[in-house]
Amino acid sequence: MSHHTLPRPGASVFVYEWPVRLWHWANALFILVLIVSGWFIARPLPTMQIGEATHQFVMGYIRFAHFAAGQLLTVGFLGRIYWAFVGNHHARQAFYLPLWQKSWWRDVLHEARWYAFLESRPGIHVGHNPLAQIAMFLFMVVGMTFMIVTGFALYAEGAQRGSLPDQLFGWLHDALGNSQLMHSLHHLGMYFVVIFMTAHIYLAIREDIMSRQTMVSTMINGYRSFKDDDAA
Repeated sequence: MSHHTLPRPGASVFVYEWPVRLWHWANALFILVLIVSGWFIARPLPTMQIGEATHQFVMGYIRFAHFAAGQLLTVGFLGRIYWAFVGNHHARQAFYLPLWQKSWWRDVLHEARWYAFLESRPGIHVGHNPLAQIAMFLFMVVGMTFMIVTGFALYAEGAQRGSLPDQLFGWLHDALGNSQLMHSLHHLGMYFVVIFMTAHIYLAIREDIMSRQTMVSTMINGYRSFKDDDAA
């Protein structure tokens, strides 16, 4: 729904079904674990000074947390793709961009101006606004696919030639021809994820305060409530 159509003040519209909300918060947890553990994998802890090294498994636990979170994130992502087909139309919104719609591009411009504090009136959208839709598609669909594929390709190195991960993702090593390049690309992707998460949290809270519709609570109870225009 574009900013040209305003539901009555006080109205609440059901937007996000429980699988979408569960995926959102589980995803946040998995990504946080992946960022922290991935950072230490790239920059391992110094040698422990207490006890014998053979009695410790610190980096092993960190690697396990990274691999487990990555595999759970992958299962969740596959489930989210499935729900995009069987859920309501809001569940599909993050998986496509309506580039052919002129009204959508007008809303993109309006939202860009609103975020830049050049518009006095925010747009109103039942689902994702156009800029959020672009961000979700690029970072959560394209970006997550990239991180999953490169992550399993790196995992295939440890699983060795002939293993299932190698059979499914080992071709990427052959395509790049450089293991270090794969590591660097995967690590660089982490920084883009951090940037996206920071912007996502800031903009969600900003919209909850300044716009005419709820944001954070919508991803908790599924309902988007619309405020009085004069109260925004």
